[in-house]
Amino acid sequence: MDILKNWRIHCIALIIVIICEWIGAKKIPLGPGVLLFLPMLYAMVIGSILSIPRLKVVKAEEMTLASAILGITTLMLVTKLGTVIGPQVVKVVQSGLALSLQELGHFLGTVILGLPIAIALGLGREAIGATFSIDREPNIAIISEKYGLSSPEGRGVMSVYICGTLFGAVWLGLLAGYLAALGIFHPYALAMGAGVGSGSMMAAASGALKSVFPDKANEILMYAGASNLLTTIIGIYFSLFVSLPVTEKLYTVLKPILGRKNDSKEADE
Repeated sequence: MDILKNWRIHCIALIIVIICEWIGAKKIPLGPGVLLFLPMLYAMVIGSILSIPRLKVVKAEEMTLASAILGITTLMLVTKLGTVIGPQVVKVVQSGLALSLQELGHFLGTVILGLPIAIALGLGREAIGATFSIDREPNIAIISEKYGLSSPEGRGVMSVYICGTLFGAVWLGLLAGYLAALGIFHPYALAMGAGVGSGSMMAAASGALKSVFPDKANEILMYAGASNLLTTIIGIYFSLFVSLPVTEKLYTVLKPILGRKNDSKEADE
């Protein structure tokens, strides 16, 4: 209950939200691609600056209290996702094989490719939370419920979430714009690939695609939105019942092989 009584944290958060919403989304053309800066990015940057100890704007104790509210907001997010998923189950059945199988691509990219690299770089069990998915809000909820956000797995998922927030939208916006300009892939295929399960990343990628294919703007938004919805729906169950168990199993197999010899045992514990 201390977090509810600490008015400074709520006032600082409210001021950050007002500033970020006032700035709004900004698009910067860069070659055939588009850089899209969203309010979420500004909030992350401003929050990280205010948390610098030397500035003494937010104390360490207040940051610890603020982190406790994340579990409540995550619960609210999962509830909202449930209200979205329920009425849209029919769309999953009608979506076709192309959209439904894209979650397999996320699995191959994060677990099969990302996990060995993370272990080789010296990560302990943080690698599990960091690589079992693309680590957006629903995936944070899964790790928070099973391990807790203060665990190594929680630190891993939050680290990738922050990196995805800071760089994911920029990267996908540029990548989608450049791939579209090359003319190798059909715009609808690129639109489906834009739905990775993140609203900001999807907006950046679809915005870049629309700038290259303005005559297909509505279709691009439709496919990107449907793909993003299906990734959110299927991704929760896929991550929970497939990706996370497989990641844990592969970690126990690969850690003795790829892990650094000087890793401390406490990191794994």
